[in-house]
Amino acid sequence: MYARRRHVYFWMMGACLALFVGAWAVVRLFSMPVAIGMCVVAMVIPPIAAMAANRRGPEDRWWDDPSGDPKSDEWWDELDGKKRRGP
Repeated sequence: MYARRRHVYFWMMGACLALFVGAWAVVRLFSMPVAIGMCVVAMVIPPIAAMAANRRGPEDRWWDDPSGDPKSDEWWDELDGKKRRGP
C-alpha cells in the first residue's frame, strides 16, 4: 500500500508542476487571470499531496509499535490488558 500512496504523491506533484509551468509558459500569453488561477490551484496541491502520502491506512499498525520508553510501554500494555513484552 505504501507504493500506491507514493504513486499518488508523485502524480499530484507532477500535476502541480505541469499547472505551474503551463500557466507561465503558455496560458499567460492568452489570459493572465487564468494563468494566475492555475498557479493558485498548483499552490494548493502540495499540502494535499503530502497529506495523502503520509496518511495511515487500516493495515498500518502504528499503535502497536513500542515507544522505546520501557515505563511508558509497560503502562500502555497494562492499560490494553496485554502481558509485558520481553526485553
